[in-house]
Amino acid sequence: MLTLTGDNIILRALEESDLEFLYNLENDENIWEISNTTTPYSKFVLKQYLENSLRDIYEVRQLRLVICLASEERALGFIDLFDFEPKHKRVGLGIIILSEADRGNGYASETLELISNYAFKHLDVHQIYANISEENIASIELFKKAGFELSGSKKDWIFSEGKFKNELLFQRIQS
Repeated sequence: MLTLTGDNIILRALEESDLEFLYNLENDENIWEISNTTTPYSKFVLKQYLENSLRDIYEVRQLRLVICLASEERALGFIDLFDFEPKHKRVGLGIIILSEADRGNGYASETLELISNYAFKHLDVHQIYANISEENIASIELFKKAGFELSGSKKDWIFSEGKFKNELLFQRIQS
């Protein structure tokens, strides 16, 4: 079985045809809090990002893949590996399923399992971590179900909508 292919999901590299989907995601103010974004992105900037997305994770310390529904080859969202530290054998993880209609169908769970297997097998990491706002109950449950454990809390870490919010650190450690 291919590491990035599951029963319902395929994780694939970014392509030029993803520009519109990426543009809609990056400019959705509803998710700026979790992506730490404060300004919109132009299509020009995102096109440049797509052109450079083929660079190796060992060089840029990041990898973004498109989450696709295998049966329709339709893009559902993105999964990001970031702050890759080969020396310390760790990598951060972020996931977004863009449409509310596609959430709650097990796609994110399958994606987390695929990307975790990939990171442990091909990147030889010892741990994967995720930073989640304590208000994001759905993500907390998703990561717990995927074997991530709560390791700590960063108090008043995110300032959004006129107030401070705590951010939780979850880790999945390969034994």
